[in-house]
Amino acid sequence: MSFDDVWLKVAEIPGWLTQGQARVLAAAAARAAAGDTIVEIGSFRGRSTVVLATAAAIGAQVVAIEPHAGNDRGPGEIHGYADAAATDHDAFLANLSAAGVADRVRHVRAYSDRAHGDVVGEIAVLYIDGAHRYGPARADIRDWGKRVSPNGTLLIHDSFSSVGVTLAIMRELAFGCRFRYVGRSRSLAEYRADLDGSPTRRLRNGGRQLLQLPWFIKNLLVKVLLTLKVDTLVRKVTGREPEWPY
Repeated sequence: MSFDDVWLKVAEIPGWLTQGQARVLAAAAARAAAGDTIVEIGSFRGRSTVVLATAAAIGAQVVAIEPHAGNDRGPGEIHGYADAAATDHDAFLANLSAAGVADRVRHVRAYSDRAHGDVVGEIAVLYIDGAHRYGPARADIRDWGKRVSPNGTLLIHDSFSSVGVTLAIMRELAFGCRFRYVGRSRSLAEYRADLDGSPTRRLRNGGRQLLQLPWFIKNLLVKVLLTLKVDTLVRKVTGREPEWPY
């Protein structure tokens, strides 16, 4: 299936995954072989889940870890959305079914820190789009990242956009010895577990991530301006119509 066909399946599913980011996810999932495991942390209503499941090889397992508890639903939606939880869960299942991938996804309805026992073995592709606060984001990167197989792929949404996620990346990945920074599609950062750990390469790898910080600062400014509803100034800063940076 071409990527255009994949995108047609998900374009109408609510979510914050852009078309360019979906292309990166699809490419990562396509590299997974039959028998490999793909893990997604944070599914919301299934936009990214459908991309991963559609692009993955037959026989690859897709595990979607999503509590549908009404928390961390999206930008600024951290707490207090319990009434929407049931709707999100029903919509998630309906979207998987409509896309024809329900039988290719195993849903674990739990918070990520309690779901390790539900996934066996190494992970070929890990996509993190869970809680964006520093503590949970760091725990996801650190604890689930340990389970990514050699040469496996780690993808993190809201990188260099969310304060918590960016701080977690700086703490766990920027000068780490395992994950090589590949690049990003807006706020979707891609890493590969193939860094040799030599000091020179670690410094170069960290430097490439530090170079993303000006973009991060710009995103923080845009968020402040949007929160203050200063739309005209946002247009001048970004050159685009106002939208939450993701």
